[in-house]
Amino acid sequence: MVANSSSRVFPEFSLTRLLKTVFEPKPGQRIGILIDLADPRQIAGFAFLKNSALTIQRHAHDVFYQGLKNGVMAELGLRGGEMFAYQITGGSNLDLPDAAWTPEGREISLTKDVYPHFDILLCISTYSATAPLTAFAKQFNFRGATLHGVNPIILRTGLAVDYNEVSRQAEKLRLAMTRADAFEIDFEVAGSKATLRLLCDRQEAQKSHGLCRGDKPDVANLPAGEVYFVPTGAEGQFPRLYEDGSLGVMDVTGGRIRKATLLSGNQKTIDEHNQLLASDPATGELGELGFGTQDLPASGRDIQDEKILGTLHVATGRSDHLGGHLTPEMFKVARNATHNDILFSSTKTPSIRVPQARMFREGKMEVVIENYRPARYLEEALNS
Repeated sequence: MVANSSSRVFPEFSLTRLLKTVFEPKPGQRIGILIDLADPRQIAGFAFLKNSALTIQRHAHDVFYQGLKNGVMAELGLRGGEMFAYQITGGSNLDLPDAAWTPEGREISLTKDVYPHFDILLCISTYSATAPLTAFAKQFNFRGATLHGVNPIILRTGLAVDYNEVSRQAEKLRLAMTRADAFEIDFEVAGSKATLRLLCDRQEAQKSHGLCRGDKPDVANLPAGEVYFVPTGAEGQFPRLYEDGSLGVMDVTGGRIRKATLLSGNQKTIDEHNQLLASDPATGELGELGFGTQDLPASGRDIQDEKILGTLHVATGRSDHLGGHLTPEMFKVARNATHNDILFSSTKTPSIRVPQARMFREGKMEVVIENYRPARYLEEALNS
């Protein structure tokens, strides 16, 4: 089997099963949907459906909104089912605007008219809203899920799974890696080698497992299936594939990327990144180290592909929603306060090899990943 592929047979997607498993909602609770649009007024009369490019928002309408209205709410005893649109933020986990619009064309306030009046909110958007929505959930005491980038593959696979089982598998791997002292990741790309060392200082590993039950305010990130840490420091180098296809090497000291150097592609891309690092250093901070835990097919969206067993990712920027210290106020420019996952997988970064990732814990070294596959140590943990 090719690394990061899946021959698994998935059950048919069921919105009822997904909501029941993830939230265990109580009869009478109110559920709503948030979407993002370049012009949120286009939700009036659902005019945005005329734009064939807005596939994520169409899934939000056709699968989730219509699904709720056409039986799911009645089946689960839920109320509401309204949909609201806010202006697209333009970056991962940037703060959400307060203004939103209804399908009737009315402008409302999310903090006055939505957050306080819903028990469950589903945010189906272009960019992740996990960080800001988590903060609002704690402030207004609701639960929610962020499902940015939903596409047909994700609906058929990552959202069709049994999240009770996802949670059990994630917990096995969490226990196998929790309280690690550090991790080292080896990279090979374009004939060069690099190693990144991330310090964890024996912190309890956390898991994204898809369950968001009870009365405690919380936001699940779906598809889920991940064990992650907020690094306390980092040193070394690692490669990065930019959106335009350029490859660079990141120099890391003191837990932050200090400089990028071009390996191939566009020098302008590297220059712009270095300018950002110099003008707003918080953008280079490594705020997460994550390991996928699920047997899933690649979807072409990081939201699912980073949850695949054998993949790993580091993230730069905002980390407060993960228990880290880096909040939006610590960035010099508000639009820079993003949380950006940098995924390494056989499908996303085929030109970058990860021969080995190692965990150091209690004086022992354990290999956890080899060539985008779980190493024996993780396989044994899963089979325990």
